[in-house]
Amino acid sequence: MNAPMNSLKEWLEKSPYAAYSYSYPHKTAYRPLAPPISLKDAWQSENRDALFLYLHIPFCEMRCGFCNLFTTVRHDDELENPYLNALENQACHVREAIAPAHFARMAIGGGTPTFLSVAGLHRTFDIVEEIMGARPLDIPVSVETSPLTATPEKLEVLASRGANRISIGVQSFVESETKAAGRAQKTSDVLQALDAIRHLDFRTLNIDLILGLPGQTIETLQVSLYAALQFLPEEIFLYPLYVRPLTGLAKRAEAGKIEAENAARLALYRAGRDFLLDNGYQQISLRQFQKLPSPYQGEGLGVGCPLYCCQQDGMIGLGAGARSYSLSLHYSGEFAVGSEGVRAILSDYIKRPAASFDFAGYGFQLDEDEQKRRYIIQSLGYIGGLHFADYTAHFGSEARADFPQLQELEALNFVQNENEILRPTPAGLENADVIGPWLASQNVRAQMQTFDLR
Repeated sequence: MNAPMNSLKEWLEKSPYAAYSYSYPHKTAYRPLAPPISLKDAWQSENRDALFLYLHIPFCEMRCGFCNLFTTVRHDDELENPYLNALENQACHVREAIAPAHFARMAIGGGTPTFLSVAGLHRTFDIVEEIMGARPLDIPVSVETSPLTATPEKLEVLASRGANRISIGVQSFVESETKAAGRAQKTSDVLQALDAIRHLDFRTLNIDLILGLPGQTIETLQVSLYAALQFLPEEIFLYPLYVRPLTGLAKRAEAGKIEAENAARLALYRAGRDFLLDNGYQQISLRQFQKLPSPYQGEGLGVGCPLYCCQQDGMIGLGAGARSYSLSLHYSGEFAVGSEGVRAILSDYIKRPAASFDFAGYGFQLDEDEQKRRYIIQSLGYIGGLHFADYTAHFGSEARADFPQLQELEALNFVQNENEILRPTPAGLENADVIGPWLASQNVRAQMQTFDLR
């Protein structure tokens, strides 16, 4: 194993709020694959009995100041159909390449899928059912939305086509905080959208909130949490604010100010976590909290979240910004954050020859060492923890021997051994976005550092 260059203590001296680490390797480690790899070859030896299907819709009504997702705010009615045409072409070729295959879960994300027209939403589900062969009415289906696009008419489409989890990006119920983050949002619109979602009785409502917004205090965070709990959400995600290159907040950030706010973010995180624990929620990961009793069951990797853990192996992604994960190959389209880069990639996707969807041309190939790192990082990021016996059964080796760094995690009380299951402690969950990058390979770090972000 190629060990980290520094001790975890040294990493902890840096900011714990640099980047999310629930996916490994990060997309900035991807590069062109030469030659392109046949999807049929990539999936031939994979288990395709219970795949996750993910569709990416790269449209939003606004570009929030904190957002570095692959999305565009072009309000061009003529862009929807060409994009869905390309999505349909891709689906046809992917389905043929991976057949036979069965889908056990699916999600539609973005962007904001409900930015599509009613007809566009129906067409998206038609692609899922008629081309990919998935059965949304019979499996867990998650769809992302926003306060301005969660209209009763569009929510009716989602309910009728099988969506049973709705995730809405609220971020804050305090208008001054969302405004300062470059998100024009009225709290009245948020409340109206949540009322509409609850009216249709979706099985799961998830509300996304952000910790560390400009001007946010523990008191205003509690205002948002109290407001969220009035709608009895089955899930709440608390996302620490990460100010990333080419985003609106990064362009406005003052030198040194981000580091100075790290202590405040940590205090906000602890206050938010404790509030939710005191109000009947269980912490699943650094960000994810579920209302008890949990509607989900299970142990091990991804405990508690069979509905929307879309970073695991066995994922088929469709769309310009979607990623796909087989055991040894992660692939996607190219990645950009800036508006020009996104538009160029989106244009290329729409114009792609249909036959090109038979191949993966951009991604990252995982050797056994990288597969082990991914397994360890993802296991320790959830309360299910790292099952030593499962690791040995999967890889034929011992996790402690492969990763002596686990001893340092135990010494720092970031993990505890419970009957040969290494579970993250509250301190371990709190620092999950440090532990993940610390365990990354030198190759992945080098790729990420030299990525040309556009």
